[in-house]
Amino acid sequence: MEFTPQQEGRVLVLSPLGRIDQAHADDFQRALGAFLPGCTGAGDALLLDLSGVDFISSIGLRALMIAIKQVKAQGGRMALAALSPLVGEVFSISRFDMLFEIHPDRAGALAALNMPNGQGGAA
Repeated sequence: MEFTPQQEGRVLVLSPLGRIDQAHADDFQRALGAFLPGCTGAGDALLLDLSGVDFISSIGLRALMIAIKQVKAQGGRMALAALSPLVGEVFSISRFDMLFEIHPDRAGALAALNMPNGQGGAA
């Protein structure tokens, strides 16, 4: 899985496509991991626009959990946006919605993440 990063102010946006399941989770984790070192308190925030993801399995959730732990340890900020109803339900059932800053859409996430530190919040 490859991402085409887009810089939006102080936010690096990644937009994965398809399924993040057993067959794709390792590629997803590897691709995402390449962008994590720059997501620090002094660097860019990271936004995953999940509008193009139609399914995520437990192994995909694991990849995201590893990423958010690294970002938080670095003092960075990572958020998710535009979860489909199915993906949103998986996050809710698994309680992963408690681990992540989740926004209903990309525009709202960008507005929150581009605010000075500490002023943006989850929607």
